[in-house]
Amino acid sequence: RIMRPDDANVAGNVHGGTILKMIEEAGAIISTRHCNSQAGEACVAALARVERTDFLSPVCIGEVANVSAEITYTSRHSVEVQVNVMSENILTGAKKVTNKATLWYVPLSLKNVNKVLEVPPIQYARKEQEDEGKKRYEEQKLDRLETKQRNGDVIFPIINPEPHTVGYSQSSLIHLVGPSDCTLLGFVHGGVTMKLMDEVAGIVAARHCKTNIVTASVDAINFHEKIKKGSVITISGRMTFTSNKSMEIEVFVDADPFVDESRERYRAVSAFFTYVSLSKEGKPLPVPQLL
Repeated sequence: RIMRPDDANVAGNVHGGTILKMIEEAGAIISTRHCNSQAGEACVAALARVERTDFLSPVCIGEVANVSAEITYTSRHSVEVQVNVMSENILTGAKKVTNKATLWYVPLSLKNVNKVLEVPPIQYARKEQEDEGKKRYEEQKLDRLETKQRNGDVIFPIINPEPHTVGYSQSSLIHLVGPSDCTLLGFVHGGVTMKLMDEVAGIVAARHCKTNIVTASVDAINFHEKIKKGSVITISGRMTFTSNKSMEIEVFVDADPFVDESRERYRAVSAFFTYVSLSKEGKPLPVPQLL
């Protein structure tokens, strides 16, 4: 689709969160199609994890973004999807690859959202492709487990924090999950969550640098639990590391399921974002060191 002014960030390029949302939508479409390609119980593919996503080049307003997706591996209960984003300047015809990402989906039954269905297998051109895919599957499965086990941190406000400290730039956003945020099953789209997370990470980066900032990459985003319509989610971000050229920001999403009073607040999603600082001319700037 063509990128419009309402897709822009402060620097004038397309917002990183918008790109992440488009990537997730493409992955959800191809995964859902594949999981319903054989006779059986109808399902919707739900996002479980996004591997490292690199922002290779900015997408400009007025350009056309073409998002392509391909299934590269299936296990019994999950689908690996490779997604590429290419931008096209329709005035000059120039094209460039701007983003690459790997996503993992699981098929959830339309009749019972807690039931994970089996995935139809795909045919591999070579045995090595299947072996490599299985290795990636085991690695991401282990990393998701380790991440979930260390997900107990909470961000508390700090009174009168010093500039360039963690407390100075940490930020939170509260969002009520409405119908437009959700899938057919009544749970939040992964792309909606990622866009909100990118907005919070961007606020943290901008507060720290006081300059234009852009998303450089996103480390693995792990979706630990579903978020139901009607929940209130808190997206929190804090600076964890700075180098001369970049900033690492931890972002996590906590859900308060007010429509289900028997359930307590829980950690739903976690990730690390990397940002860079830019001048008004779009040139890289040194990043103030974290104190």
